[in-house]
Amino acid sequence: MQKLRQGALIFLLLLGSAALLIAQNTAQDKSPNSYNVLAIQPKPVTETFWGVSVVDPYRNLENLDDPDVKAWYANQAKHAQNTLESIPGRKRLLDKIQELDQRVTVKVWGIKVSKNSRRFYYKMNLEDQTPKVYWQQGFQADEHLIFDPSRLDNDSIHHAVSDFTPSLDGSKLAVGVSANGSESAVVYILNVETGKAYPEQIDRNWGGWVSWLPDGEHFFINRVKTNDVHQADRLLDSKTYLHRLGTDPSTDREYFSRALYPDLGMKPEDYPEVSYDDNCQCLLAGPRTVDSRWALFTAPLTELDKPQTQWQRLFRTEDEVYDFVFNGQDVYYLTAKNAPRMQLMKTSLALPEVSAATLLVPESDEKKNYIYATSEGLFLTTMKNGIEAHLYQLPYGTTKLLPVQLPIAAGSLYFQVKGCRYPDRWVNLSGWTRQNERYRFDLKSRQFIREQLTTEAKFPEFDNLVVEELMIPGHDGIQVPLSLIYQKNLERNSTAPVLMVGYGAYGVTASPNFLPAYLPWTLEGGILAIAHVRGGGELGEGWHRAGMKTTKPNTWKDAIACADFLIKNKYTAAGKIVINGGSAGGVLVGRAMTERPDLWAAAVPEVGCLNPLRQEFSANGPGNIPEFGTVKDSVEFRALLAMDAYQHLKPGVKYPAVLITSGFNDPRVVAWQPGKFAARLQECNTSGKPVLFHTDFEGGHGMGDTKDQWFGKIANLLSFGLWQTGTPGFLSGSTKP
Repeated sequence: MQKLRQGALIFLLLLGSAALLIAQNTAQDKSPNSYNVLAIQPKPVTETFWGVSVVDPYRNLENLDDPDVKAWYANQAKHAQNTLESIPGRKRLLDKIQELDQRVTVKVWGIKVSKNSRRFYYKMNLEDQTPKVYWQQGFQADEHLIFDPSRLDNDSIHHAVSDFTPSLDGSKLAVGVSANGSESAVVYILNVETGKAYPEQIDRNWGGWVSWLPDGEHFFINRVKTNDVHQADRLLDSKTYLHRLGTDPSTDREYFSRALYPDLGMKPEDYPEVSYDDNCQCLLAGPRTVDSRWALFTAPLTELDKPQTQWQRLFRTEDEVYDFVFNGQDVYYLTAKNAPRMQLMKTSLALPEVSAATLLVPESDEKKNYIYATSEGLFLTTMKNGIEAHLYQLPYGTTKLLPVQLPIAAGSLYFQVKGCRYPDRWVNLSGWTRQNERYRFDLKSRQFIREQLTTEAKFPEFDNLVVEELMIPGHDGIQVPLSLIYQKNLERNSTAPVLMVGYGAYGVTASPNFLPAYLPWTLEGGILAIAHVRGGGELGEGWHRAGMKTTKPNTWKDAIACADFLIKNKYTAAGKIVINGGSAGGVLVGRAMTERPDLWAAAVPEVGCLNPLRQEFSANGPGNIPEFGTVKDSVEFRALLAMDAYQHLKPGVKYPAVLITSGFNDPRVVAWQPGKFAARLQECNTSGKPVLFHTDFEGGHGMGDTKDQWFGKIANLLSFGLWQTGTPGFLSGSTKP
């Protein structure tokens, strides 16, 4: 079934050599700002919100078209990269990351299965920089390359597939392709049998997704105002169109928008989307926002050709529905209303009465994640504390969940089905130290049959890793999940370097996944720590709402509490911890660093939200108001001010070493958020420790990065952290951070 998507819309002139800068870092008479030699003149702007005067010293850095501003970003990037490449252990670390990757000769993921069992998937061979799209007629059948984005590349632009969508019968494939990480997709349509493209190319699509109708000749596609990610109003009042194959996109019928349906209550920043759902054989429509609660309308397919579709409301936002599935006219859904860890309900599509819906499965200590419909009943995935995945079957007409014994213990579980009229089921399982394994699940025999397309590899250097799952007291006594990964011979003597990663937003769960590129940190005697802070979804929707808007301080205070716990229990010491987070995790990193600068050896916010007070004035900002708030509300303004790391920087403070990154083509967190924070931090910092700011001019938020870009960024993160924690092999002679 194709569901409407929900989610957060979860990144030069060098004065002196970098090697000299590293050597100067511990000089007794060094200037406090010897790393910060690339200053730009501030041009302050003062505004008053709700009686509070707010000074924005580097508002000028928001003008990314200003040649002087752009040169500053470029000079900072060159300075940062030269410094990073001068860290003695970086090259060795990068080589190790690449060698680990090369052990997996073929990587396959993102498998989508059509009604006639054609499989479409991303695949990367060793020589590939970005994934290509292949298809095959069933497991182990001959495979066919259908789209290679690198054929569109030139010397300055690389392309990546943002998404692909097969028609229901697998005869056509829509592929969205974006340049240099922009996620601004051009959608191509291919005949699967011949591999030939239809003549039209549809631009101004964010993310590359479409929804096919059952005739295989039409699909819905949303289009924004422009492909320019820096245009502040580009996402406002976007529209969904109905496209027919072989026709000029400029003639497409506008099908769903705020202007067409003003009575539905959509806002300019809402992303109106329409899809066809084969489980109910009906149309679904609604506004896509970062609020994961569904506001959803339905209509029969017979409404398609009418001038105005008669939409029937199925869910309101206040119904707190987070996932749903159809079995014909039956609607099953998960709701957090009066049940933060979700309960399973049932209603009718013909007469949807949420207030009178039937309770099938009540809330429990396991958070219910997703539901799936097959011909042999429903399946439900759950999560305990964000790190323990479970699978259950619920036969139609019953209310008793039947546990499914998984073939391996898993921290993450991804389930896949073909639809309510088919028995097909697949499961992907993985963990912090366990590679992903894919199985077909045969219900009658209760057997899991391996259907592995990714080649298996051995990683003996990680055989001795210990995974410790803890519940530690947060700043207010609330128990916070904390995952630790380290070598089993590690001595708890307060000396281990720690890389603490956190996110804490949108209800996203930091589930266990095997990421060998990060595990070299443990080979250097370090501890990987994943702080499952409030704002995430590890403990249900209540956990999310305890770390958003006015409760957002819990997010960074939980991270601080995790650091204090590790110090108190002698895993590490103050000044030995690197805190890292990306995107919305920039709030966590930035505020943990500004609230407790003494605690960290280094902070690495990647493409981070570091100036949320100004976020709604960027293209993707208005759509994130449900998560962060708006300055137009007096209470939410104060919450935004509290979470704004840029506004909490103070002159004369000894801040830890900081590596800040941005993507110049980032459509999610505009590059000036990290840029303004970097400029202000370089001005305020008196510790003498480096404040590096690296902008990737051929990248965005990370989606669409080449393999070399991705590995380079990981090597930068790990080597910078190991350098600043004083890890042997990452220091030059007697130099210390």
